[in-house]
Amino acid sequence: MARSPSSPRARLAPSPTGVLHLGNARSFVLAWLAARSEGAWLQLRIEDLDGPRVRAGATESILEDFAWLGLDWDSGPLTQADRVDEFQTVLDQLHQQGQAYPCICSRRDIEQAASAPHAGEEGLIYPGTCRGRFATLAQAQAASTDGRVAWRFAVPPGQTVSWIDEVAGPQSYLPSSQLGDFVIWKKDAEPAYQLAVVVDDIAAGINQVLRGDDLLPSTARQLLLYEALGHAPPRWLHVPLVVGTDGRRLAKRHGDTSLRHLRACGVSASQVLCWIARVSGIGVEEQPQSARALLPGFDLAALPRQAVVWHGPQDLDS
Repeated sequence: MARSPSSPRARLAPSPTGVLHLGNARSFVLAWLAARSEGAWLQLRIEDLDGPRVRAGATESILEDFAWLGLDWDSGPLTQADRVDEFQTVLDQLHQQGQAYPCICSRRDIEQAASAPHAGEEGLIYPGTCRGRFATLAQAQAASTDGRVAWRFAVPPGQTVSWIDEVAGPQSYLPSSQLGDFVIWKKDAEPAYQLAVVVDDIAAGINQVLRGDDLLPSTARQLLLYEALGHAPPRWLHVPLVVGTDGRRLAKRHGDTSLRHLRACGVSASQVLCWIARVSGIGVEEQPQSARALLPGFDLAALPRQAVVWHGPQDLDS
């Protein structure tokens, strides 16, 4: 399908921290379908800034899984590790704007802070210990026990962040009390996810993002960064996760649901795609051999608004 300059621009953005499981596969197939159904330009971005969690060979495994499912893209793969200079430039901009500050606090410091509130769904909420504490980076480094310094975004006090998610519906957060000042640059001199994803999406002109609804709080943070950087945010589409019968997100405790393991057990891409279609409100008339076969039946409005429950391998034979 021909794409005009005003067409949607979307991305597939896996992290090479392990193999893809069925929950990951469903999210990526849905992101691909949402993009291709609208004639979107699609970028493949490898989000490889998770330090020691990045596994050797994981990127190659992900690309193999994508090919198995029939996913394609128009640009990439782009790797975030190659763009650290660009992230540094934006960090410097935020610092100059007074919207980022150095922080030397450890997790233990935050836990022990007398004013620290109880942990929320996103973990400990930073109590603002280092906000306004240091006039320069050098002062922060001198005060740090090991010379290492993180950078946090200064969340505007009392500001509400609201948006209409095209799948999850209306969303509203009060970041200063619910999320706190968040890390945008880690102590290991590596950009944090929140900063990197926004900078990369702005650079690529991404205006449509479909991902799991576990990232809704991240969206609130990222909207603050879009505002600080003077850019319009994308359309957001957050889909419910795949969970086990215990209601918890799919993980090893629910058995090996990795695509690599399923292939080794003789499961076909068609079986996986049929399962994705069945639990995502996608009508199919024949056995799909690739994700493209799901396009005619894909309807964003038909996506379920509740978590998908995985019962076990028998679900692939239903």
